[in-house]
Amino acid sequence: MATIGLLHPGEMGASVGASGRASGHRVLWASEGRGAETTRRAGAAGLEDAGTVAAIVGASDVVLSVCPPHAAIAVARSVAGHGFRKLYVDGNAVSPATSREIARIVEAAGATYVDGGIIGPPPHRPGTTRLYLSGASAERVKVLFDGGPLEAIVLPGELTAASAIKMCYAAWTKGSQALLMAVRALATAEGVDEALLAEWHRSQADLPRRSENAAKGTARK
Repeated sequence: MATIGLLHPGEMGASVGASGRASGHRVLWASEGRGAETTRRAGAAGLEDAGTVAAIVGASDVVLSVCPPHAAIAVARSVAGHGFRKLYVDGNAVSPATSREIARIVEAAGATYVDGGIIGPPPHRPGTTRLYLSGASAERVKVLFDGGPLEAIVLPGELTAASAIKMCYAAWTKGSQALLMAVRALATAEGVDEALLAEWHRSQADLPRRSENAAKGTARK
């Protein structure tokens, strides 16, 4: 059994932590500075409160960062600043360049770096979500999730291959959604939206649903 320090249990992070627990591992989080909703999610996922980042660094075999992308470097600096020298995994939606910067930060402190990229929704059931991993020690991270709903996949090649595949995947999904919304807006402005939908239903039956889902997804953000 390994001890995984999770920073932090947002909606995605909590479910990733629960997947680690389902694989038989101890998963810690740090409540210091976090809100009531984060505490609720962590409790529901069965995560153990270590209190502080310093306590997580002292107790964990692996630190896994799953946080808003803009905070990824700050989280890495915080962990490195506490002298973490074991296995650090960044699972955030950052560019390969940012991933390389994070690698420099944690490796300078003596840690081993593994790049990660999550594709799919929070992994509450098998078959929905992949955690891509890259780096020389990626296999050590993969085995931590072998028994849970999150599927971990090791990529060959560059250290930042996992961030690269996440970036490419997101570019297609978000770009295609934006294009569909722009086409619908143009059709509406020209008064042919209903005619376009009718033609799509006949010739490209998935596009009406995809365009509606794109609009709903944008509205939620």
